[in-house]
Amino acid sequence: MFLREAQGRLFAALRMTANGDATGRGMEIRESRRIGLYCLAGAALALGVWAQTDAEEKFRGQREAMVREQLMERDVRDERVLQAMREVPRHRFVPPAWQNQAYADRPLPIGEDQTISQPYIVGLMTQLAAPQPEVVVLEIGTGSGYQAAVLARLARRVYSIEILPRLGEEAARRLQELGYENVEVKIGDGYLGWPEKAPFDAIVVTAAPPEIPPALVAQLKRGGRMVLPVGQTDQNQQLLLLEKSKTSDEVTGRNVIPVRFVPMVEQPGGSGK
Repeated sequence: MFLREAQGRLFAALRMTANGDATGRGMEIRESRRIGLYCLAGAALALGVWAQTDAEEKFRGQREAMVREQLMERDVRDERVLQAMREVPRHRFVPPAWQNQAYADRPLPIGEDQTISQPYIVGLMTQLAAPQPEVVVLEIGTGSGYQAAVLARLARRVYSIEILPRLGEEAARRLQELGYENVEVKIGDGYLGWPEKAPFDAIVVTAAPPEIPPALVAQLKRGGRMVLPVGQTDQNQQLLLLEKSKTSDEVTGRNVIPVRFVPMVEQPGGSGK
């Protein structure tokens, strides 16, 4: 309605301008041109709003299809996880050139030779970590911030560590802009964890160390869960679920599925391994 009205005013203004030229009414010509420019600007704004709304509707439909076809038809069935992934706009966490593939069943590049994991893996790892509304979660490997955003809808607080400054700073800014105020990002060595904020009810690691980092095990709360890929190369990685006893520091674990993640990087001189 607004667009049609703006267009009508624009056409009327243009007609007034033409009449003004014919009769020599200079003041009316200037006023008509001014109105015409305002109407043109309003029409452009309306077109932009319409295009943005149309795009968001398209992405919403793609999220629903992603949840239905990639998660529910596999083994991600936790309704809280499914709802979180329906709500988090994954397309806002990938570079513009890849937004049309944001909901495809595949990882995507995010710069710095890093990737955003495929939706199924994000859903599976989140379900395995089983974050509840009152818990605190540590994420290793912020990347673009997507996994942190999903966790933020399920947990009370999320602390996320990224070793690459540009990625970490961009992710922190993006999360703030999108309203995820219960996420804190820092630039640092994920092998060392975040001892000042420990212990954690759950730890999610989104890059693959060759071995389980002892510092992360130490920072896991009793009764807590850690989900991480482990392997020397991307050809032999396994996604592991570790659980710490509720009454001791004993940890048990199991292999979940074979996976392929980027390697977990340690800062030079680090001692977290």
